[in-house]
Amino acid sequence: MAKQGFPTKLIAPCGMNCGICIAYLREKNHCPGCLIYSPNKSKSCARCRIKLCPRQKRFCFTCKLYPCAKLKSLDKRYRTKYGMSMIENLEKIRKIGVRKFVKNEGKRWICPKCGETICVHRAFCLFCGKKR
Repeated sequence: MAKQGFPTKLIAPCGMNCGICIAYLREKNHCPGCLIYSPNKSKSCARCRIKLCPRQKRFCFTCKLYPCAKLKSLDKRYRTKYGMSMIENLEKIRKIGVRKFVKNEGKRWICPKCGETICVHRAFCLFCGKKR
């Protein structure tokens, strides 16, 4: 999928590309993404306070409280553990638009060895095992 980019519906309000999430990439209990209802979602995704925020529109940067404490906390965790920033993603989306962002994500998260999507939550390709 990443070769052509990701569907825009896979970009969560917080800036997460659900297409690179372990829950989306796994076969068992596959999650279809934050914006799509599914009984297979993990409890943390289903109850996400950012996604369920009453002030929320499509993306967090449209909120007058952006970036809020919840988003900052999530961003810090992802920068520290996974080397990816939600706030940087949101700023890119604001600057270049979601369509161009997903096109760039398709290039950024492709495994150079097998061409499959690289998972943000692992230090290796889930399909061929190549390290990031």
